[in-house]
Amino acid sequence: STLTLKTTTMVTNKLKELEVARAKITKLEQAIEADSAKELATLPAKFGFSDAAAFIRAFRGATGGGTAGKGKRHKRTVITDEIKGKVKAMIVAGKTGAEISSTVGISLPSVQNIRKELGLTKSRKK
Repeated sequence: STLTLKTTTMVTNKLKELEVARAKITKLEQAIEADSAKELATLPAKFGFSDAAAFIRAFRGATGGGTAGKGKRHKRTVITDEIKGKVKAMIVAGKTGAEISSTVGISLPSVQNIRKELGLTKSRKK
């Protein structure tokens, strides 16, 4: 009975400590969030911009329009008869679609479309 009371008291005290620790963590998280928001709000001025919109425009301009991790889109290549001829010759020579694509300077789907247009695709077996 005394052992049970001591154990219960220890557990209760540990739970209270845990509750206090959780409250401290919550308070710290809120303080960090508030500090981060203040820090972000001062970024434009730190870099000499009048407001956040000007800072964002400059940032997007420096990163390629905000397409982080992506390159700029390529201009579409016009598929001429000359390109089709090169593709056909390379197909006949046994080159892969990827080899043709990089050599001729067109996308792999374009190579596949030309192959299909020229009737040089393999038919599926049913």
